[in-house]
Amino acid sequence: MKEPTKNVTRKRVIILCSALALCALIVGAVILFSYLDSVSRYQEQVRTTVISDVDVSSIPDGSYIGEYDVQFIYAKVDVRVHSGKITEVIILEHRNDRGMTAESIVDSIVTAQTLDVDAVSGATNSSTVLRKAVELALLSAG
Repeated sequence: MKEPTKNVTRKRVIILCSALALCALIVGAVILFSYLDSVSRYQEQVRTTVISDVDVSSIPDGSYIGEYDVQFIYAKVDVRVHSGKITEVIILEHRNDRGMTAESIVDSIVTAQTLDVDAVSGATNSSTVLRKAVELALLSAG
């Protein structure tokens, strides 16, 4: 009589293991779908980001904070304006994936005195987020 009990126990263990594996698979699929959806929304937000050039000559002297967040990339900048010119852009925070090289774009903005500068190759999304943060800082001047 012991044999049938062992078989029943084995079947229960197999069923339990199968159920746990199925649950793990479902949870994994939900997490993967959620992540892919987040990536898709992030890419769409970056792709549709519009950056307008701002007339800096009309902005009063001062320091202006701007930030822009597209979920995977975030930038917060301090833009200094003096005598109608951008004198300095300080990156206060830049959360990025591989876009650290994009930080050089703030030097291009100061040199060119415009937001219409080329993105840093290989860091296009971070370049867009940093440029948008600078724009929002300048627009916050009123």
